[in-house]
Amino acid sequence: MAEEIDLNFEKALHQLEQIVKELETGELSLDDTIGRFEEGVKMVRICHQKLSQAEKKIEVLVQDLDEAETE
Repeated sequence: MAEEIDLNFEKALHQLEQIVKELETGELSLDDTIGRFEEGVKMVRICHQKLSQAEKKIEVLVQDLDEAETE
């Protein structure tokens, strides 16, 4: 879990892309497929979290800019 916290958006997205490629081959066993799918879900959650954080920062910056322009 500690590794997941250290992942930035780009690394998580890259790992997700690698997982998708592996799953698309159809060469994994069922257990391996489930494990990789689970890892993919974790990467999606990390990406979503990072994007949400970025969106909130942008909203604050835009709001600050709007407030500065009206002063």
